[in-house]
Amino acid sequence: MEDTIAAISTPIGEGGIAIIRISGPRAFDVADRVFRCRRGCPSDFATHTLHFGTIGINGDVIDQVMLAVMRAPRTYTKEDTVEINCHGGVFTARKILAVSLQNGARLAEPGEFTKRAFLNGRIDLTQAEAVMDIIRARSDRAHIAAIHELEGHLSAKINAARDKLLTVLAHVEAHIDFPEDDIGAEVREDWLRAIEELARVVQGLLATAREGHILRDGISVAIVGRPNVGKSSLLNALVGRDRSIVTPIPGTTRDTIEESVSINGIPFRFTDTAGIRRGRGTAERHGVRRSRKALEISELALVACDLSRPFTAADSEIFDLVGTKPAIAVLNKADLTPRLRLPSGLNAMANAIRVSATRGDGLDDLRAKLVDLAYRGTFGSTAVDVAINERQKQLLESANKYLTDASYVLRTAEPIEIASQQLRGGLDSLGEIIGKTSTDDILERIFSTFCIGK
Repeated sequence: MEDTIAAISTPIGEGGIAIIRISGPRAFDVADRVFRCRRGCPSDFATHTLHFGTIGINGDVIDQVMLAVMRAPRTYTKEDTVEINCHGGVFTARKILAVSLQNGARLAEPGEFTKRAFLNGRIDLTQAEAVMDIIRARSDRAHIAAIHELEGHLSAKINAARDKLLTVLAHVEAHIDFPEDDIGAEVREDWLRAIEELARVVQGLLATAREGHILRDGISVAIVGRPNVGKSSLLNALVGRDRSIVTPIPGTTRDTIEESVSINGIPFRFTDTAGIRRGRGTAERHGVRRSRKALEISELALVACDLSRPFTAADSEIFDLVGTKPAIAVLNKADLTPRLRLPSGLNAMANAIRVSATRGDGLDDLRAKLVDLAYRGTFGSTAVDVAINERQKQLLESANKYLTDASYVLRTAEPIEIASQQLRGGLDSLGEIIGKTSTDDILERIFSTFCIGK
């Protein structure tokens, strides 16, 4: 990592400030060439100090800035780092970046600052992933879980499991190296207890995979129903603003509209769909197809019905489309005279809730039911310690299989060398989670999802 990298680390656009970050062995050389102030050069400044001056080239001033100097290893990347705080704006920030690139830095790749923090041993791979989780957090709980992971909660659990597994593996391989020593029943039982205890730890972490999915991606909820039953009004009421166009004309919504909102710290992704009926035009037929697709890929469904009108065959067809998917029958327009009766046997009968999307009646009950269905009543009331992502889940499943197979070998008459191989596989899988065993393609896949400047 002999290159010195630079990038804009704040979102592009107008704002109070923009930050250009420069990191690497020549960070101070670059700063010396572009920064001017009365008190000397950045290479002479004390670490973790802030200095007022100008950025320019060939005598032309680009902007007045505050320049932060941070010397290795007490930096994010553990490299010499300079951060230039300029006035916010696309043109100014890009011009300062261009000047930095002309004077010895190269443009950072996506996630390269965090990748360097990992490669230089400041953070492990789970903490690097937590950085992106913090940036993308859409609720308090998602943010708390990401902070816990950044603080090393998951790393500590994985490291503790690896240490115990390494101890068992060392004992097993010692017996392989000295075959004249018989393995007593008590020794095998000790190994088995240790392995099964580790398997329970791994399974406990695997149990957080659903929570991790919910916190990172949110629960997808399709709002479906016949035309003009109040689907768009329902979406607007749930998100607290006019997101969908609402008119008394059936078929106004021709496309799916998605909006995210946090309810009790849980992110939900609501999709308002076109009314499902036989399309009366090309555009409406396309809208109905998209509605069916949105329903198919959603995790929950809100089936909106008009409480002021009788239940119809079209309503029944929509419930049939929902099938066994978790659903809530939202009986809308509760402010009008009720004329609807749900037939018995409907999947969503037990989850029927009366609401008035325009007046707000029943919306709190609907939100509570959404939270209940999202977590099946087993989550959401306690603090989240760790919540694994999909990559971590796959590796934990691999580790769990290796541990299970090792236990089987020890309980049977199979050669102990096979148990050693299984334990080593488990050790490698756990190590890959935190980056102790990793390959370039794995790192590329992870850090390519980051934004440039982070």
